[in-house]
Amino acid sequence: MNLLAVERIKLFSTRSPWWCALITLALTIGFAAIIAGATPSEDRLTMSATQFGGSQFGIAVVMVLAALAVTTEYRFNTIRTTFQAVPHRSPALVAKAVVVALVALVIGEIAAFGALGLGMLMRPNDGLGLHTTQDWLNVAGLGPVFAIAAVLAVALGILIRHSAGAIALLLIYYLAVEELVQLIPKIGHHIHEWLPFNVANKFLRGSAVVDGPPPSDSPLSPGWALAYFAGIAIVFLLVALGVAKKRDA
Repeated sequence: MNLLAVERIKLFSTRSPWWCALITLALTIGFAAIIAGATPSEDRLTMSATQFGGSQFGIAVVMVLAALAVTTEYRFNTIRTTFQAVPHRSPALVAKAVVVALVALVIGEIAAFGALGLGMLMRPNDGLGLHTTQDWLNVAGLGPVFAIAAVLAVALGILIRHSAGAIALLLIYYLAVEELVQLIPKIGHHIHEWLPFNVANKFLRGSAVVDGPPPSDSPLSPGWALAYFAGIAIVFLLVALGVAKKRDA
């Protein structure tokens, strides 16, 4: 508990988490407002449309927040003090990952329900609401996906240790690589089915063909999709912990 408190204080002693949280909320809720306003009155605003900003762009900002939580310490050498206080290193890094994941979870839930609330306010006659299990996953599921993505970003930050490199790799992979993999002849589609953010999209949106980005082609059910995404994040974190133990701070 002491380590969690220390990591919480360190995280919120800098401005970047606050700015990233505000940007995430602005993107998620702002896109909901734009889409609600742009949808013709004769068309029905869908649940996934209200969550477009969070599921497509908000997650990228959350990963930036998570990576900076680690790389900033390496940049200013405060990580040395942390490792001197916790020689085994892993407990401190796990505590950091837990704190960042919890912050990402809260940001995701506030953003998702804020976007839904604004959509309901702007389009009261479209029947928006949490009527089905998939509706709940589409909205309440954003927080867990943010949290797992944050753990993945923390692990990458531990491995790379440089802010620019970690952020560039995260954003390039998330925004481009998974889609480009599909262009590989014959096997691209099969590889894409198992890539982490495509699988996370299956948890959020299921297989229904709705407006917005195309649904995930992952063969997993939504529950197993979330477990798979979490498993990948845990594997990366374990690798990062092992590397952190063996090299100099």
